[in-house]
Amino acid sequence: MIEEFAGRFGETLVTTLRDVAPIIAVLGFFQFAVLRGPVANPYRVLRGFIYVILGMVLFLMGLEEAIFPLGEVMASQLTDPGFVSNGVEALNGAVNWADYVWVYVFAFAIGLSTTLAEPALIAVGMKAERISGGAISAWGLRVAVSIGVAGGVMVGCFRIVTGTDLWMYIIAAYVVVILQTFFAPRMIIPLAYDSGGVTTSTVTVPLLAALGIGLASSIPGRSPLIDGFGLIAFASVFPIMSVMAYAWFSEFVAKRQVVARFVEEEEDAL
Repeated sequence: MIEEFAGRFGETLVTTLRDVAPIIAVLGFFQFAVLRGPVANPYRVLRGFIYVILGMVLFLMGLEEAIFPLGEVMASQLTDPGFVSNGVEALNGAVNWADYVWVYVFAFAIGLSTTLAEPALIAVGMKAERISGGAISAWGLRVAVSIGVAGGVMVGCFRIVTGTDLWMYIIAAYVVVILQTFFAPRMIIPLAYDSGGVTTSTVTVPLLAALGIGLASSIPGRSPLIDGFGLIAFASVFPIMSVMAYAWFSEFVAKRQVVARFVEEEEDAL
């Protein structure tokens, strides 16, 4: 067990060092050849790089050991004919998209929970709240993005189950995004578009990739290569819609409160 762990750790460490080497080379070139100055706090920077490399190694090993297998196993269990139709209709081959309701529920729940725990989204929410002076709530932004990802993953799983074309969903989604852009508050538009990017990070992507591939592998007639990918695209575009909808709703509520307060003041004056 220890020898197997050490061997896998060493292989992953070598791969990670090879992947990180170009980043270190670029930073070193600009620091010493362009800026021509010493590195501030070199020991602190070196310690940080060691933390990053070790963290990446352990994270990649965790993906291979737990996240990918867990996503595939869950998809396989939720699409088992004996589960989705209690073993009755499955025998007659009469399973349809409505039989996979627990797949959609699981997709929504896992999209919501993983996005709420996404470190990149937490950081963006904190920055947005600080810069906006509290006008944008960090928690409200996280919830809005999480609901968008959850809805997108659920729709993406529906697409895999039905085997319909990906491009139809993506085009329709971006048409909605463009229409929303004309009516959403200007302050929220850049943040909304960035929110689609922060969801494709360390926590969300591995689990969604495993879920999509596992789902496509478990459903008859679906190709893991053609149908298994695409969930991350849904997780990128749907948060843009949910954040702009959240901003529009917040602005609408704020205006209603202002009007109500004005009416109360007028009534008191009379």
